[in-house]
Amino acid sequence: MDINDLTHRVLSCAFEVHTGLGPGLLESAYKECLYYELNLRGLFVEKEKPMPLVFKEVKLDCGYRIDLFVENRLVVELKSVEALNDVHTAQVLTYMRLSNTKIGLLLNFNVVSLKTGIKRLAL
Repeated sequence: MDINDLTHRVLSCAFEVHTGLGPGLLESAYKECLYYELNLRGLFVEKEKPMPLVFKEVKLDCGYRIDLFVENRLVVELKSVEALNDVHTAQVLTYMRLSNTKIGLLLNFNVVSLKTGIKRLAL
């Protein structure tokens, strides 16, 4: 499946989770439910995937963790905040660079309509 099909499938699952739970919960609740839903649909998903930082050819474990890494090629970062800001975008872009992926999704579940909480990023 191509990356657009994959992002569509992930977003379909995210809409299902948001419809079922609504806004106002902790990020961890949405992460667990989205992880479950993605697995249910047969996608390979790593939760809290560690991402080491490489600096001058030294691999450093700085505690970076991708919320959900789907099919080894899509970074999915979840938030449950009043509004997304530039720091959230920078975080996803950093995870994309560290994981050598081209596409990332930043999803804010603390919105009335999930459509307003989706940001698709590309390198």
